[in-house]
Amino acid sequence: MDFGYSRVSTVGQDLELQREFLLSEGVPDDRIFFDHGFTGKNLERAGLQTVLAVVREGDKLIVPKMDRFARNAEETLRVLRELTDRGVTFQFNRTVYDPGDPFSKLFLTFLAALAEAEGGWISLRTQEAMAKPSVRAKLKGRQPSFTPKQDAAIARHLDEGVFSAAEIAVMFKTSRATVYRAAARHQQRIGPAAPTPGRPVL
Repeated sequence: MDFGYSRVSTVGQDLELQREFLLSEGVPDDRIFFDHGFTGKNLERAGLQTVLAVVREGDKLIVPKMDRFARNAEETLRVLRELTDRGVTFQFNRTVYDPGDPFSKLFLTFLAALAEAEGGWISLRTQEAMAKPSVRAKLKGRQPSFTPKQDAAIARHLDEGVFSAAEIAVMFKTSRATVYRAAARHQQRIGPAAPTPGRPVL
């Protein structure tokens, strides 16, 4: 069976183009695994680890590009050796990796090293941008996505316990993490909660 994997590291990137490529290669939609918001340096990603655990002898794992699979050359080659030992075929873009072909192995090793180097260049450019006072000031000036009144409403819902954090997130069209951050901001504004009368303050 054919399986697919794709990854994006930022919100601005689009998984749909990668998904369309995998579908065009014959991978069924329910056998496409993906990770969103993860760097390629670390292979400990839920989607990647799941598809690596699912594939069996005779299966094929397809990725749109090598840098979508990983940006760590050493780990990439280690995983590919494991897949080969298990009898799983690996395909990047439209090239099928042949571990018995020295040129194929050289080409894949080159692409893995290039993907890692590209990740390093991106990191350097990010560091250079962050060194500029204008960029730091812009990031520092970002405002919370909710107003103080909305923070208070979210905190009240959490305190009442009628709705779970996930349900509150749906109500406010946000994430659970943002719900907790909003409640924390509200708590900071109003100060520590007053102790319950008659109970000692620990």
